[in-house]
Amino acid sequence: MRDEPDFEESCEESLSGPFEDSESKPHHLELRAGGALLAIEASAGMRPVLIYAGPDISGITGEELALLATRQHAPGTPSIPLRGSLLNEIGTGISGPSGITGHREGQDWALDLRVVSTKMVNGKSIHVRCEDKKARIGTNHVFEIDASTGMLRSSTSVDNIGDAPFQIDWCAALCLPFDQRLERFLSFTGRWAQEFQIEEVALFNGSIVRENKSGRTSHDVFPGGILACRDTTEQSGLALGFHLAWSGNHKLRVDRHSDGRGFLQLGELLFPGELRLEAGERYQTPQLLSVWSQNGTNGIAQAFHRFFNDTVADPRTRNKPRPVHFNTWEAVYFDHDEDTLIELAKSAASVGAERFVLDDGWFGGRRNDATGLGDWWVSEDVFPNGLHQLVKTVRELGMEFGLWFEPEMVNPDSDLYRTHPDWVLGADSVEIVPFRGQLTLDLTKKEVVTYLFEKISKLVNEYGIDYIKWDMNRDTHHPGSEGKGAMHRQTMAVYGLLDRLREKHPALEIESCSSGGGRADYRILERTDRIWTSDNNDARERQIIQRGAAHFFPLRILGSHVGPRRCHITGRELPMAFRVGSAVFGSMGMELDLRDESEEDLAILKAGIALYKKHRHLIHEGSYLALPSAKGTNLVGCVARDKQEAFFSYAKLETDLATLPQRIHFAGLDPAKDYQLRMIWPETNPSISSPSIVDQADLQGKGVRISGAALVDFGVQPPLTFPDTCLFYHLRAFE
Repeated sequence: MRDEPDFEESCEESLSGPFEDSESKPHHLELRAGGALLAIEASAGMRPVLIYAGPDISGITGEELALLATRQHAPGTPSIPLRGSLLNEIGTGISGPSGITGHREGQDWALDLRVVSTKMVNGKSIHVRCEDKKARIGTNHVFEIDASTGMLRSSTSVDNIGDAPFQIDWCAALCLPFDQRLERFLSFTGRWAQEFQIEEVALFNGSIVRENKSGRTSHDVFPGGILACRDTTEQSGLALGFHLAWSGNHKLRVDRHSDGRGFLQLGELLFPGELRLEAGERYQTPQLLSVWSQNGTNGIAQAFHRFFNDTVADPRTRNKPRPVHFNTWEAVYFDHDEDTLIELAKSAASVGAERFVLDDGWFGGRRNDATGLGDWWVSEDVFPNGLHQLVKTVRELGMEFGLWFEPEMVNPDSDLYRTHPDWVLGADSVEIVPFRGQLTLDLTKKEVVTYLFEKISKLVNEYGIDYIKWDMNRDTHHPGSEGKGAMHRQTMAVYGLLDRLREKHPALEIESCSSGGGRADYRILERTDRIWTSDNNDARERQIIQRGAAHFFPLRILGSHVGPRRCHITGRELPMAFRVGSAVFGSMGMELDLRDESEEDLAILKAGIALYKKHRHLIHEGSYLALPSAKGTNLVGCVARDKQEAFFSYAKLETDLATLPQRIHFAGLDPAKDYQLRMIWPETNPSISSPSIVDQADLQGKGVRISGAALVDFGVQPPLTFPDTCLFYHLRAFE
């Protein structure tokens, strides 16, 4: 069961080598990088204690931090202060939930892990080896801080060093203590077509627990969040952002104890009996990513974005401009016809598309969502000559070709299921929960993975596929295989299949889609290049969804499409300029029937795509900012690292009680510089009365010269507009 992630594998040599001997006196290890500090007390034979993790404190040592954190006996408590450990095991006696629970046939359940050895590796990471010699369990704790962003990466591996099996029920990556001033918990929740909604919980005592057993990261329980102070805003104040890099079942808990301490735990949620370590076996937790900011929640977002770009993003796509998509789904759904698709491809290219993605409905007997899943060959009924002519046309039009798959699922009405009904996950004792007319294939079976790899790989070779939209559209409620819980093994098998395809086809790009944003995490992003943020293409809804998602994911990977005039999910009708405006701040695309759009709207769409292409480097590489603005509005922006250029989006989503809109305040600019301020979208004056600031300052012409200090501190009066209006402001510094 050696399921270590790449990060742990990179440390394996260090773990197997000799460790420095810890001294009998308190032994402190400190790790400083990227503006963050980690201080651990790890003395031989004692419990390891994470004394401090947070923003760097100049000049202080771990020994001094331990002294300042001295606790004492209080009436009604144990006679000695309990300091806990890295996992707060049951054996430590500390109040609150333990970071690891398990047993050996009901024995060895009160674990008490003591330091055996420690090691600092190249001044960049700390390794702590602990063992409970009576229970015969060992743990390896690895900590590394990214030098650029201060992102702490931590994980724990558990070794069964006994002779009999050991059952793990729960193991967090770490019990991370957090600053007592962090009183607000920002949780990211939602549902299908309403992802990344922020739910705030104020100061509390006790526990907040978020559990997900859907078999994916889920729509409603994102594996991450932000802890903030009472007065923390988007731009100022202390905040802690955290995320579990894992694509399967997971649990998050935030505990505030009665003694004033708080601990954060994230780890894999395990089904009963799912994780049994035989003698000599190891379990590796998913990696916990944690980062601190003194500059509010924007500092958290910027750190995650930079960490992704510098560390996680595939080098093949890191410097490639993100292509403008045309996806066929909301244009034709299952009604595929070669002539229609070729017509759409020509229309898409004419407005600026750079990639054409053929969505669901091209394979087997797939004429609706109840048939054909698993039969991964081109439908002879719809495409008697295959996809060759369509692919040829797409390439001649200068576009890449992409294809939709849902490899992990099967319809009962399919040739695959009729041949292999035993190839699905399930629990023998319960009925399968109906969900979209499909079942989850058992990827823990090697023959299933081999089948999928060969079918997909054959199509990639035959058509020279550039891009796969990899979907997963149902929750997996009872992920059993051979009578045992299997979601851990299933998730690892998904990673293995993706890795195998990427190795076989090095140029292939893959999008992670799961009924929209149901599988969005940093572990899947080690293998994919884009996230489909939501199935909801309502431009008004997308403003909120994308603002939430951008707390963790950079705009360059957040799929954002221009939908049809009447949204197929909300029924809301929206103007083209607003639909375009809401799609620009992301990885832009289109998902609409271009034949239904007027010539006027097609011209607006073409102009918006050209604008995106002109500024996408700034949008994707600049420092992202989500800024406070009046109720019913959304203000976000990207500022170049040298602050010479900036691009801001101001969306008016609702009517307001005030007669005129509140001034907007930009951020991230150099107060000592003067900027040329222009409004570059929409193409026509959006003001409903005149003259307005658009006229007076010639914002749609040459613009106006204003100091950065004035734009930040005094702000700019936006014009009075109707709701569902999106304004783009472009700023360029004068030399």
